[in-house]
Amino acid sequence: MENLILPLLLVALVLPMFLGRRRQQKVLQEAQEFQDSLSVGDRIMTTAGLYATVVALDEETVELEIAPGVVTTWNRMVVRERVSDTAADVPDVYDYSDELDASHDASRPDLVKRDTTA
Repeated sequence: MENLILPLLLVALVLPMFLGRRRQQKVLQEAQEFQDSLSVGDRIMTTAGLYATVVALDEETVELEIAPGVVTTWNRMVVRERVSDTAADVPDVYDYSDELDASHDASRPDLVKRDTTA
């Protein structure tokens, strides 16, 4: 009976380490498959919560359009997930231009009239 305790103890210690390593390898493989599946035009979200559109891909980097005409370069690993292109996924940005008339309200310096003709 005493001869069985040591092997059982070793199995009890080694088995969780082995299973944890397999789980970690699976997660890394899924992340690599996701990175490989990225393509130009995909709508994504970064690990920082930034919504953007992929405009170019490289081995290590991805170029993201974060606003019309604004393209930034990021490491590919910051791409967290692909999102659908619906308005529900994009955070709302409040446009103050409806609250402003042609004459700027000097009592509200935080409200700035935007030029929307461009």
